Amino acid sequence: MDIEPYAPGCGALVSGIQLSSLTDTELLQIREAFVSHGLLFFRDQVFTPAEHLRFARRYGDIVLNKFFAPVKGFPDIAEVRKEKHHQTNIGGGWHTDHSYDETPALGSILVARDLPDTGGDTHFANLYAAYEALSPGLKKTLEGLRALHSNKHIYGKDGYYRGTDIADQLGGINDVSDATHPVVIIHPESGRKALYVNPGHTIQFEGWGFDESRALLNYLYTHVDQPEFTCQFDWQPGSVTFWDNRATWHFAQNDYQGQARLMHRITLAGVGLEGV
Repeated sequence: MDIEPYAPGCGALVSGIQLSSLTDTELLQIREAFVSHGLLFFRDQVFTPAEHLRFARRYGDIVLNKFFAPVKGFPDIAEVRKEKHHQTNIGGGWHTDHSYDETPALGSILVARDLPDTGGDTHFANLYAAYEALSPGLKKTLEGLRALHSNKHIYGKDGYYRGTDIADQLGGINDVSDATHPVVIIHPESGRKALYVNPGHTIQFEGWGFDESRALLNYLYTHVDQPEFTCQFDWQPGSVTFWDNRATWHFAQNDYQGQARLMHRITLAGVGLEGV
């Protein structure tokens, strides 16, 4: 197995293995690389839905997605689908999966199934590096803060997606939820500090006004979205990504109008997050 940095400070490319047939030693190496990098990329994988599910179960427990349609015959695998006639895509802005859950997800395993001829890349951001680059004064300000995360404005009755052309493929309208988490977390496996707010789901700081919160949150979002903390993954047939939802953001480009894109995603259960 070879593990090489994918981009400066953003992810690692893993080669020389097949996720469908990992030995116990290789699985341990994947675990170590995941903790170290927070974002792993794989190419040239032969990975059926059954094998996708088996790998995920070897790694940890699975969280069922409330909003995406499941893959036929595999209720634990969610479809991230855009048809040729759709203008809207899922995940088209910076976010972290399941930060709106009381116990946020550990990670997500995304498999390419049907790709457009051009476009459809996914962008990622490193929240360890982004936090470490903050000034000592701002780090001190963020210590002890908590923030409200929600999915009501996205998937709820009056949420963003309900007024788009993909509304009919999304469920869970009555399953929306809120949760509060530390703004700076101590990662439960690596022990490193990471910034844990995101543009998609974070609403405001606990005990702060909305406008006060937006001013600082928008500053943090602009800080994270810089070349030194981000990278872009070009999907190819056989590509798989595995990212840590506690230490990364991601978003899917919507630049392939008139073409279809289908991905399969499994989300892994995490633990409660502790702050600094």
